[in-house]
Amino acid sequence: MKLTLIGNGIMAQSLAIGLVKNHEVEMIGRDINKLKLIHEKIPQLTIKELSDKEDITGKNVIFCVKPYALESVSVRLTGVADVLISILAGTKLDYLKKQIKAKSYIRTMPNVAASVQNSMTTVTGDIESKAIALEAFSSIGEAIWVNNETQLDIASAITGSGPAFLALVAEAIADGAVKVGLERHLAQHLVQGLFSGTASILKHTHPAVIKDSVMSPAGTTAAGYAKLEEGSVRDAFIKAIEGSFTKSQKIAEK
Repeated sequence: MKLTLIGNGIMAQSLAIGLVKNHEVEMIGRDINKLKLIHEKIPQLTIKELSDKEDITGKNVIFCVKPYALESVSVRLTGVADVLISILAGTKLDYLKKQIKAKSYIRTMPNVAASVQNSMTTVTGDIESKAIALEAFSSIGEAIWVNNETQLDIASAITGSGPAFLALVAEAIADGAVKVGLERHLAQHLVQGLFSGTASILKHTHPAVIKDSVMSPAGTTAAGYAKLEEGSVRDAFIKAIEGSFTKSQKIAEK
């Protein structure tokens, strides 16, 4: 399948790294020098500078610009795309339809793990393009179809913003180990293994079961867990997801 990425930011690059392994990928952006540097890193990629009248007729377009740049880029697009797939946070399908012409429209929210073909991507939109969208994003990890845009925005707080939240946890755990005497490189290596191993267990085990299985009475895990509760860590993460979702709704309102 041939895919056209419009945009050359971090997310577009992450998608390109994964997608080129299974698809023919073209990247169109406004900065030709940046595009050339990206091409050096991803030689399978076809690059093109965005023209003032960029014809997208018949293309499967993945729109990867920042939400604030939607209007300034869309005015330079002509023709009718076969499918427009947007990764723009909080940007509703109805608004996309007013800005860019396409036969069908899809919203997705991948994450930066696309670069290692391990993205968890949520997808929604016009049912006739469901298969194309799921095929494209399944090639960079796992893709899940959700029922509507509200569900996608909620899911985006997990899959889109979640890597930053987990990175904070990983950094904090390593910092804690360094504080009590472990060398930094050892702490970081252990945290990497911790996340990888726990992720494999989470595929078939409820989080509460994992917690209970390692928390023995009056043990070390119970002592550490009590400190997390003192710091209201659970409440903070619940509010982090709520905050990300609320922000996506505010973006949509604008």
